Amino acid sequence: MTVMFFKLFGGLGLFLLGMALFIDALKALAGQALRRALARFTGTPLKAFVSGALVTALVQSSSATTVTVIGFVSAGLLTFPQAVGVVFGASLGTTGTG
Repeated sequence: MTVMFFKLFGGLGLFLLGMALFIDALKALAGQALRRALARFTGTPLKAFVSGALVTALVQSSSATTVTVIGFVSAGLLTFPQAVGVVFGASLGTTGTG
């Protein structure tokens, strides 16, 4: 039972460490071109929704899309309303991957 808890907390710790490293890397790499592209594709709720659905259909993983969007929000590249549209679109995009 103890081993199971160590695995659980170890896995959670590695996930959180990975997210922190991902956010730091995004902050370092975020140039104006990336900011403009994200603003262009998520400028309206409909664009954000469609972008989320298309990206998820391409990468075949709504989890990957959602984690990336969370990183973009944490790095200040996306606003919360933009992220909500992308995540909703990712949920719809998942239906096309099954």
